[in-house]
Amino acid sequence: MLVAGCASFSVTAADVEVLHWWTSGGEVKSVELLKKQMAAKGYHWKDFAIAGGGGESAMTVLKTRAVSGNPPSAAQIKGHEIQEWGRLGFLTDLDNVADDEHWSVILPPVVRQLMQYNGNYVAVPVNIHRVNWLWVNPQVMKRAGVDVPQTLDEFFAAADKIKQAGFIPLAHGGQPWQNVTLFEAVALAVLGPQDYRRAFVGLDMDVLSGPKMVDVFTQFRRFRDYVDPNYRGRTWNEATALVSQGRAAMQIMGDWAKGEFAADGKVAGIDYLCVAAPGTRDLFTYNIDSFAFFKQAKPEGRAAQEDLARAILNPDFQAEFNQHKGSIPVRMDMDMGRFDQCAQASMAAFKQSLTHGGLVPSVSQGLATTSYVQAAVLDIVSDYFNDTPVDPHLAADRLARAVKAAM
Repeated sequence: MLVAGCASFSVTAADVEVLHWWTSGGEVKSVELLKKQMAAKGYHWKDFAIAGGGGESAMTVLKTRAVSGNPPSAAQIKGHEIQEWGRLGFLTDLDNVADDEHWSVILPPVVRQLMQYNGNYVAVPVNIHRVNWLWVNPQVMKRAGVDVPQTLDEFFAAADKIKQAGFIPLAHGGQPWQNVTLFEAVALAVLGPQDYRRAFVGLDMDVLSGPKMVDVFTQFRRFRDYVDPNYRGRTWNEATALVSQGRAAMQIMGDWAKGEFAADGKVAGIDYLCVAAPGTRDLFTYNIDSFAFFKQAKPEGRAAQEDLARAILNPDFQAEFNQHKGSIPVRMDMDMGRFDQCAQASMAAFKQSLTHGGLVPSVSQGLATTSYVQAAVLDIVSDYFNDTPVDPHLAADRLARAVKAAM
């Protein structure tokens, strides 16, 4: 049925079809802005939205569409998957737009590198997310009589008191990518940025199976004691709602969570707080949303793609979109004065980490390594978090073995 449905779907000359998985409250508002931008240029937006916070379902559908010869104009693809699609020959060259719009000047080097395949731009970045955020309900913290934790030890001490006060210390969803989002925050705190990159970018077996990784698993498992029993299968935005509603004190999640607070009418610095995940102050785990552009048979399809690429990096769109999405602009020439304190802090941390070595790619979001290695990490980490306690030495050994097999 899926294949038949894809084959029968047609796009007219004035259409622009975009596949994405932005379906939560704050994300939907963000997508609407892009739709309006394209409508103002005379295009009809074909929304190809596939629910699922990690994008796994969307990628399955995209592969079916691409292989059948009917790809969308653009699809939400990021990280190493851009290179994988480029090697398959599906992506189109955007260099003329990049030259006209001066992407080499307005985009930071780490972003430019990700958007290119064989030296040619084939994707357009939308934003930069900081993944290592701790979201805090200050009212819950006050009622529990605790301060916002800055270190792992402070987190566990505060979590004990919050639990005793009758609140959920940590809002969490048991989906694999959410488990790894928590795991990578702990890993960054324990390993530091250099060994984090050695482990998850360089795939260094000595680090992956070494004593510091054993400590990562040990500390990571401790978080399990502060998650409520109903965490399995919970979506990330449902977990955010627990913090927003005052049922939970904290959540470790990327700054897309801020869009959910905004959709609830909450104000940063008053109704919720944003601080670096425990032990990761001045460090920045990044996720960069982007759209890869697929080769189109008709010239009018190509024109629509170029207009879409320009619209995504338009300064006004960048400002409004990222305020809804919770992220920061990917353009480095933006005035951050209209953004809230969380976004301003995020941009400051990003720029500082660019020059001081504190910038690391997210494993959970597919920025650190290939989809094959990411899948191996997702399996090992989730099994360890969800199952009965396992020796952390064994967990580190399993992680190294699984990564080596996926390389």
